[in-house]
Amino acid sequence: MGNRVSLPTVALVAVMVMWSSSFVVIRGIGEHVSPAAMAEGRLLAASVVLLTWWGWRFRGRLVATIPRGTTLLLLVGYGAMWFAIYTVLVNAAEQHLDAGTTALLVNIAPIVVAVLAGVFLREGFPPLLMVGIAVSFAGAAIIALSGPGRHDRIGVALAIAAALLYGISVIAQKLVLAKTDPLTATALGCAVGAIVLAPYALTLIRELTAAPVGSTVGVVYLGLAPTAAGFLLWAYALAHTPAGLSISASYAVPALSIAGSWIFLSEGPGTAGLVGGALCLAGVAIARLKYVRADKPTVRPPRPTRDPLTTSRQPVGSSGLLRF
Repeated sequence: MGNRVSLPTVALVAVMVMWSSSFVVIRGIGEHVSPAAMAEGRLLAASVVLLTWWGWRFRGRLVATIPRGTTLLLLVGYGAMWFAIYTVLVNAAEQHLDAGTTALLVNIAPIVVAVLAGVFLREGFPPLLMVGIAVSFAGAAIIALSGPGRHDRIGVALAIAAALLYGISVIAQKLVLAKTDPLTATALGCAVGAIVLAPYALTLIRELTAAPVGSTVGVVYLGLAPTAAGFLLWAYALAHTPAGLSISASYAVPALSIAGSWIFLSEGPGTAGLVGGALCLAGVAIARLKYVRADKPTVRPPRPTRDPLTTSRQPVGSSGLLRF
């Protein structure tokens, strides 16, 4: 029984560390690699790993795993919006903001998801959701109005735009996962993102040629660790832990990003940024209170016997309310 608890927990911790480190790496190499080129390099590296895994896992029946019709259109849509444009926006935001502040702002995405679910999935708008929205956006306003420099308004706008795209894409992916396994949805979505940003491949080569070797290492790391390994481990952890616990782990990402930024880059949010960021996360927590209460009496399901990466599942968090 110990292994059942420890292995998913280790996987979840590894995911949080990798996803938080991505904000630090993006900020660190942003001086040498432009946002779109960095995103393309990241997606190319991740696509190699994910498509190889996908091809091996479904060898002999690849065509049968590719979704059709509306499901395929939704997959292409979130592949372009989430893997490509979202990644570019986060990279661009970190041209203006430190890693910790960007992570804090992007983590309002669960509220965006809740709002969209209320509109399109008819889940309603409970009072706590509305309070959470107000608190989170008050926090974003404090960050935006706290002064020039790292907290400039362009960076805040880019980070919030990234969170909005994130939310839209989560709803699309949730619909895709109802008919497609997580590995196929992730591998093909990542490949779509790489194709969308293909025009920046030459820019990537040119910039990495002129940049320090560390920049190339950073781009490859972003693709292999936070994207490829991160998603695979996330699917495993999610399949073996309660969804509420897995999603709640998102609160660790901004804290780890701030710590990493201070340690490796000697920068971080100022007092106003920390206060605003704390309000952003508090708003998310308030908006999710009803879900936390609903999860408490739920009996933990038995350990699945099928491969969580290739089995179509749709728990609350299957849409990946974390992606960096």
